Amino acid sequence: MNREEEEEVFNLFCKQVIDIDKSIRFAGIADEDGKLKSIAERPGLNPLLTPEERAQYAITAATRQFTRLRWEYMLGKIQYASSKYEKLMRATIPITDEFSVLSFVLLLSFDPETNNFHQLITEKIIPLINKNKANLLKLHK
Repeated sequence: MNREEEEEVFNLFCKQVIDIDKSIRFAGIADEDGKLKSIAERPGLNPLLTPEERAQYAITAATRQFTRLRWEYMLGKIQYASSKYEKLMRATIPITDEFSVLSFVLLLSFDPETNNFHQLITEKIIPLINKNKANLLKLHK
């Protein structure tokens, strides 16, 4: 698969995430080093972070996700991690191979008043990841 085809896979995936619910503000996918591969934003959204700040967040989120994975053998597979801020809610979801090696991190932000946050992640977003996982893992270098 060439680079343009890879970009299209990431772009389509992020767009599918955004389309799940109107409360989703942002979806981005970063590799294990935190390099953003693609983002999608809700139409008409006024982003709270600049592109540079978003890139820094992706690096930090990937690092945190990587360190969480080391506890899986004792605590079980991590589904997601989340933070609630005044202006938004954030979640990171690891995309790992069958050995729990981190390949990608899905970065999400939601409107702060989203009541069904956990349900959206567990019943809609994680199943979408699982449906696309094989194709995404093929893109891991």
